Amino acid sequence: MRLAVTHDTRYDYQPPVATARHLIHLIPPHTPRQTVRDHRLEVSPTPTVRRDEADVYGNQRSMIELDRPHDGLLVRARSLIDTSVPPLPESSMAWEAAREAFRYRAEQPYHAASEFVFPSVYVHPGDGFAAYARGCFTPGRPLIEAGRALMHQVHNEFTYRAHVTEINTPAALALQRREGVCQDFAHVMLACLRSLGLAARYVSGYLLTQPPPGMPRLVGSDASHAWVSVYLPDLPAQPGSDGPGGWYDLDPTNARDGWGTPGEDFVRLAIGRDYADVSPLRGVINGAGQHRLHVGVTVEPYEADQLPPESPAS
Repeated sequence: MRLAVTHDTRYDYQPPVATARHLIHLIPPHTPRQTVRDHRLEVSPTPTVRRDEADVYGNQRSMIELDRPHDGLLVRARSLIDTSVPPLPESSMAWEAAREAFRYRAEQPYHAASEFVFPSVYVHPGDGFAAYARGCFTPGRPLIEAGRALMHQVHNEFTYRAHVTEINTPAALALQRREGVCQDFAHVMLACLRSLGLAARYVSGYLLTQPPPGMPRLVGSDASHAWVSVYLPDLPAQPGSDGPGGWYDLDPTNARDGWGTPGEDFVRLAIGRDYADVSPLRGVINGAGQHRLHVGVTVEPYEADQLPPESPAS
């Protein structure tokens, strides 16, 4: 499937900002299941300095600086991406064995996935999360089955409701309320998995949504998406990897039938410990008293071999 993604972020400042520095995570990566045909990041006003580089998790990010007054900022990311259905994973390892792979031992070699076992800014493992997940993680159950069961449990017991949580809402509060958005669903599931000693990471991206029957697709009406990826130590080695093991994606917001993993209508943007590592745009500004934020995302099928059409700046 070929997907065109346009992601607009616009700030209006009053009074104008004197100077600013921003960190942007809006460059999709090449992966075994997605190929970036084209990508353009447009910033207005034009930054004084722009530097593109990879972060510690391999995400491509842009760092920009503006050293003159401006009363607004528009960051537009436009991408053309070919996606494919991920293969079904060949894993049968019990979840306890996967946990043991990350248990500390003297002279244990470093494993990159071990970083995703520990607490992070928005994900704080604890007994409450372990108790919530325990019914899915019965003794000897394969991790891949237990992970899918937990995904369905979160999906079935939580209500998707916008505007009831904030970016910094603790996962413990989302668990208590049993409601929120995709970011909350992902943070709760991450906290559950890490509370059991398992490695799990946050994935940001996009999902192709379908308009109601008979209604046109509205420009800017989509949103960013988030899901979870759990580490399976027994997956076969992939080309270019350091050895066996790999990541398996699970989407508790949608929890599709079958394997439950995101399909070709998903686009991965970045990975991290939680949202704090991969927020699309954050920074420091000097001189503004108030600001208004507008975000518009459009994800649509695209057949022609060209960039998606320009989206309106408003």
